[in-house]
Amino acid sequence: MNRREWMIAACAAAVGALVVAAPVALISTAQHASASGAGSSLAGAPSPGEASSSPTAVEPTAPSTLECCGSGTLDAEGVGAAAAEGSQDVQNDAKPSTKESEGTAASAAAVVSAAPPAAQVPRCPAATVNVGTADALAEALEAAQPGDVIGMADGVYEGNFVAEASGTSSEPIVLCGSQDAILDSGGPKEGYVLHLDGASHWTLLGFTVRNGQKGVMADGSQGSVIAGLTVHQIGDEAIHLRGHSSDNAVIGNTIFDTGLRRDKYGEGVYVGTAQSNWCDITDCKPDNSDRNLIQDNTIYDVTAEAIDVKEGTSNGAIRGNSFDGSAVTSDGGDSWVDVKGNQWLIEGNVGESSPNDGFQTHEILEGWGAGNVFRDNVADVGGPGYGISLTPSLDNVVACSNIVTNAAEGYSNVACI
Repeated sequence: MNRREWMIAACAAAVGALVVAAPVALISTAQHASASGAGSSLAGAPSPGEASSSPTAVEPTAPSTLECCGSGTLDAEGVGAAAAEGSQDVQNDAKPSTKESEGTAASAAAVVSAAPPAAQVPRCPAATVNVGTADALAEALEAAQPGDVIGMADGVYEGNFVAEASGTSSEPIVLCGSQDAILDSGGPKEGYVLHLDGASHWTLLGFTVRNGQKGVMADGSQGSVIAGLTVHQIGDEAIHLRGHSSDNAVIGNTIFDTGLRRDKYGEGVYVGTAQSNWCDITDCKPDNSDRNLIQDNTIYDVTAEAIDVKEGTSNGAIRGNSFDGSAVTSDGGDSWVDVKGNQWLIEGNVGESSPNDGFQTHEILEGWGAGNVFRDNVADVGGPGYGISLTPSLDNVVACSNIVTNAAEGYSNVACI
């Protein structure tokens, strides 16, 4: 049983009648340990019987209650009593009025409805083009046509690889290989390992990306899938969607060992472009990299946020991911997830060991960092901040269905609904 499953089970036991949705399946402990070499603390979650390693719930109010699911404590009947009355874990005495609550709930429902649906890691179809050398791979990428399936044999492919051709929604171009098919650019300052440069409707599946300044870079890519990759030994961020890259899915990847060139830029997944770089990337306009799905990724040993969502992006989903923030540096970040875009849905994620807060929003630019929804996340923070911190709150929504433990400041800096 993994950490998220155990924590949800603990909540269910505490309230008796509480019904908890089945957790999203995560990459197995064996796969995680194999990828990391030494393994990660995410793989060593305690079983329910190991009382000595049980997490400390945020400010329990009485032995008969467990504040696992929001600012409202769940009593023996499973009733969220303090959701109506406030509790010690919410450092905000102001309660929303009924009308405000109804409006906030309606806004949250709209965000949930507009979010990208869940997806699965696809299978690699039968190859139409087989490659076994770096030169053959470069040639196949250059000559790719809609419907091509480029199959990589196991081995190390040295170089910087670029795709510029596009598939279609009905006939994507597929590049796939096993974890032992390795793209390697030679070091943490050596450019992009794999660059989708204006290339849309690609599926990248199963192989390993390592030893570059950036792992997978998608510029202006639409409808592409980055799935089941192992991305590590990276100078800056592992996977980056930018330049109006929209309607893409980053799912089921294992990401670790980033920030080797500059820890400040060592994010696991980075969506969009900071406003300070819009003139370089998007003609001084917001980088509207919208409706992207970041799901079921395992991210650890990164020096900055596991997922960083920039101002200018909207209507994406961060769902079912697993984070360990124990390697995040003071220069790199202070949370697992930092959302500066609008109307993102952040749900069903599991995190442990953050240097400050678990999840954050920020208003870097007026009109951005608003309308985001946090629900059903499990945050074993282990840090001095909140489980979920909104700066400022704007019309972001924190649901009472999140589970927060070991957060020194409490559940959130705003009341949950």
